[in-house]
Amino acid sequence: MAASFKLIEPRFVPPLDPAYRPAVLANRAFRAEVEQSGVGVPLVIGLERTGGTLSRFETTVFPDGHSRADANLMYIERLVKFLLWQRGGWKVTIGGPQQIGQHIQDVYSANGARAFDYSFMGDKVYARPFTVIACAASDVPPAHESAKSLGRHLEGCRIGFDLGASDLKVSAVVDGQAVFSEEIVWEPRKHTDPSYHHDQILAALKLAASKMPRVDAIGGSSAGVYVDNRPMVASLFRGIPEDRYGQVRDMFARIREEMGNVPLEVINDGEVTALAGSMSLEDDSILGVAMGSSEAAGYVTPQGKITDWLNELAFAPVDYQPDAQADEWSGDRGVGALYFSQQAVFRLAPKAGITIPQDITDADRLKFVQAMLEAGHETATQIWQSMGIYLGYTIAHYADFYPLKHVLILGRCTSGRGGSLILDGANEVIRAEFPELAAQVNIQLPDEKSRRVGQSIAAASLPEL
Repeated sequence: MAASFKLIEPRFVPPLDPAYRPAVLANRAFRAEVEQSGVGVPLVIGLERTGGTLSRFETTVFPDGHSRADANLMYIERLVKFLLWQRGGWKVTIGGPQQIGQHIQDVYSANGARAFDYSFMGDKVYARPFTVIACAASDVPPAHESAKSLGRHLEGCRIGFDLGASDLKVSAVVDGQAVFSEEIVWEPRKHTDPSYHHDQILAALKLAASKMPRVDAIGGSSAGVYVDNRPMVASLFRGIPEDRYGQVRDMFARIREEMGNVPLEVINDGEVTALAGSMSLEDDSILGVAMGSSEAAGYVTPQGKITDWLNELAFAPVDYQPDAQADEWSGDRGVGALYFSQQAVFRLAPKAGITIPQDITDADRLKFVQAMLEAGHETATQIWQSMGIYLGYTIAHYADFYPLKHVLILGRCTSGRGGSLILDGANEVIRAEFPELAAQVNIQLPDEKSRRVGQSIAAASLPEL
């Protein structure tokens, strides 16, 4: 099946990954082939979430019985995968040729190749049986999106925090100015007792509180899927046994009580990244991509709002090479976390002839390779050059799913020389391969104003007093 779907070699080849085959090139080549055939038929993907919200994505494919109909299958399967992690959904409706609907039903099932996604979206995120419906394109329901204003509240004495896989950042913010910031090393993934996470977070909040006369509000960001301040699922808590996960879901409600019942909001860290960018740039249509322990993404709409989409692009496919490395959690290949985070550095380091010590924390492993980069080590430089090429093609891919004016890249992988190498590589790819995009999308690292706003201040601004 996959062999019938044509993969396209990029003009810019990552120096440490010559087999890389960008999703955007394959998708665009497929759509062009369908258009040139003159027999394309509509294919509509609907994704239903909570409260009746629903997204639609429309494309064209070969009809059933066409000599190239098998190529439809990988094209749509990868689209469904991307859309599930971009927008979320417990019910997927496939409106179009019958063969495609049957294929998606088989693949996204309890025993299919995407059993992880089937279980994750159904049981863990939306707490409903995951369902795939096959129908005619005209029967897919109309879109019903939801977005809300959140953040940009700077008055008063606030605490902002960000939960990363290697460190816990906390700030005391008074009238929009950070008066205290601290990074606290922790290892949340390795602990199976939820009291570890609770105690570490509470201690950090109390530390920040001690630097201000009072606490008016608390805002936080964290990797994972959050609904009403409840972590439905997050890699930070992957060590917690299922029978104790209820303590994690209720953790921030308890922390709010312990901090005096002040207003508290916790959302996905990617959304806070995008919000911080929007606040600093004073503009909208912003995609924030944070390259830390994983890839975190968030989006501010053209109307300046945050959607109920998941934006978990760490699990969205960006590389279609069949032998791409598999993600350790989902088991899928070529997904964003392995290209835009410290996992990308660790994946590429052996190809660069770099042996990273194993008896240190992941944060220190990244610093080890970054020290080689700063020293001008040639193959260490090639790691970040490869990530820059990845980013250029992937921003073009993201632009097929998000209206974009700005892409803000940040996170520990972008510190030092690494940030400029990634930025320069991405811009070179986009200027040469996607000139129409180069004219409308600005890719940038945080400027000094963005750094002053920062993740912690944006997080602190989440609750309304």
